[in-house]
Amino acid sequence: MLDATLKSQLQTYLGMLRQPIRLIASLDDSDTGTEMRGLLDDIVSLSDRVTLDTSGDDARKPSFVVAREGETAGVRFAGLPLGHEFTSLVLALLWTGGHPPKVEADVIESIKALDGDFSFEVYMSLTCHNCPDVVQALSLMAIFNPKVKTVVIEGGAFQQEVADREIMAVPMVFLNGKVFGSGRMSVEEIVAKLDTNSGDREAAKLNAKDPFDVLIIGGGPAGAAAAVYAARKGIRVGVAAERFGGQVNDTMAIENYISVLETDGPKFAAALEAQVRHYEVDIMNLQRADKIIPAEEPGGLVQVQMAHGGVLQARSVILSTGARWRNVNVPGEQAYKNKGVAYCPHCDGPLFKGKRTAVIGGGNSGVEAAIDLAGIVQHVTLVEFADQLKADAVLVSKLKSLPNVTIHVNAQTTEITGAEGKVNGLKYKDRATNEEHLVPLEGVFVQIGLVPNTEFLKGTIELSRFGEIVVNAKGHTNVPGVFAAGDCTTVPYKQIVIAAGDGAKAALSAFDHLIRQPVPAEAVAA
Repeated sequence: MLDATLKSQLQTYLGMLRQPIRLIASLDDSDTGTEMRGLLDDIVSLSDRVTLDTSGDDARKPSFVVAREGETAGVRFAGLPLGHEFTSLVLALLWTGGHPPKVEADVIESIKALDGDFSFEVYMSLTCHNCPDVVQALSLMAIFNPKVKTVVIEGGAFQQEVADREIMAVPMVFLNGKVFGSGRMSVEEIVAKLDTNSGDREAAKLNAKDPFDVLIIGGGPAGAAAAVYAARKGIRVGVAAERFGGQVNDTMAIENYISVLETDGPKFAAALEAQVRHYEVDIMNLQRADKIIPAEEPGGLVQVQMAHGGVLQARSVILSTGARWRNVNVPGEQAYKNKGVAYCPHCDGPLFKGKRTAVIGGGNSGVEAAIDLAGIVQHVTLVEFADQLKADAVLVSKLKSLPNVTIHVNAQTTEITGAEGKVNGLKYKDRATNEEHLVPLEGVFVQIGLVPNTEFLKGTIELSRFGEIVVNAKGHTNVPGVFAAGDCTTVPYKQIVIAAGDGAKAALSAFDHLIRQPVPAEAVAA
């Protein structure tokens, strides 16, 4: 089942098992069942600490449980955990076998402290780069808390389930039979959602922290670069972010970051975080800034209030809150989100195999999405508001060469229609003739650019008419001691490499600001 290279790698990992584990399989005669038996036989052949029990009789076949020796409960994989999910399988084997996860100790304690009956089902696709984070988070929870049950379901192997539950986006998570959430979620986010008192505890934890020399709000490329450059100055640095890596986590292929020939978003985000942690920066995840309060006097402390009420203080602040996907804001978009309206073609494209889809947007993102989808779906209709596509010429040429793609320029999307809870069409108006058109389809992918995450700054920090933070050449905002970098600013060209450079520049500017502040009287006396 596994090739020689994967077998060699897996054997190395299985050598890290600290205690025996067993695989309990519920198989059938399907092709997937046959392949699953081959996969399980390969795993067992690579370690004498792994045994296989084929007497399982779970209703969902083919599937198997990864359990500790002598136990029957554990993480269940329904369908083959290959592709992006092979790493999830390896981690489930290691964690069940006693190998410690690379997770903060307080997160493990929070998982163990959860009280209740939690039965999770997570639907994933093997091409989804957002799914592994959710699969691994829920696997970890099932392994460390016996009250948590997790089943990982590969949608391609259980297509009738996917249809019956009207799943049109992955990862999709059900808890005790009801929708719990969709899209990328970290283990911290999931635990916080289950633990209703976590907000108060987190606020108290933040309030108790000493002031930072540099506090960075946002953990994308700009925030990570700022953290590294600031920490290397030997000062106290903190990063408060909703999720480290920011929008990079949702980027499939990165091929233009200098010195890195090719990588993907999740790997790049993980590398950013690893480097920042190397410098012992205080990383505070799941933190959404709600308000910034400027220092009352020169050299004073800037305060940043979080959504849960906690407050952080710092001698200087760097805002690197990034941006998010722009909504098309037409009737039907919100009503059918995850029911046919999607934003990630790499994640959700396979769910529309053989169906009709549309892409809204003719820039690089839109054209790339259309090209990607054309290899999976029955037909792609690309709708662009401008009178020509704005993507690179080579991409436009490739798109026009595809036989199952229709392009409409000078077309204004007016509505996403649906019936029985699902998308069934897209309406657009020809801007030259004002004629209305309806395109019957099953999926719409919105790819029309970004909106800066700066709403909380209105009235405090100067913003452009597009909501971007106005900065000068050194990253200064209009508030002393407050700097900004990356996609949330007026700096042109929203690119990872530019954001990283801006983050470094903002950190150097913040340090320059700090060393020019008056020395406190008590420090002089000492």
